[in-house]
Amino acid sequence: MYADKKSCTLTADSEFVDLAVEVFALLADATRVKIILALRDDELSVNHLADIVDKSPTSVSQHLARLRMSRMVTTRHEGTKVFYRLTDEHARRLVVDAIEQAEHTIGRPHHHTADSPDRL
Repeated sequence: MYADKKSCTLTADSEFVDLAVEVFALLADATRVKIILALRDDELSVNHLADIVDKSPTSVSQHLARLRMSRMVTTRHEGTKVFYRLTDEHARRLVVDAIEQAEHTIGRPHHHTADSPDRL
C-alpha cells in the first residue's frame, strides 16, 4: 500500500532540478494537462482527444508533439490511425498531484475522501 512512499534521496543540488523545471513548464498549459488526464486510463486518437479537450485536432496534435518529444506520451500505429498513450505513470501522477494541491488552495480537498475516484 505504501510502496510508492519510499524515502526521497534527491537533494537541492540534484542534477535533475533543471530538467524538472522543464517538465513543470511543459505542463503549465491547460490543454496539455487535459490531454494527460484524458490519457490516464486509455489510449486515444488525436480526433478523440480533440473532442475531449474541446480543441481542434491541429492544436491537439501540436500539444501531443511536445509531449511526445518530452517522452511523456508514446504512440501506437494501427493502419493509418495513430493512438497516443502515457509512457508511464509519472506524468499522470504529476497532474493528479497538481490538481489535488489546487483543491487545497481553495479549501476543498476532495481527494481526501475515501470514495474519490481519483485516489490512487
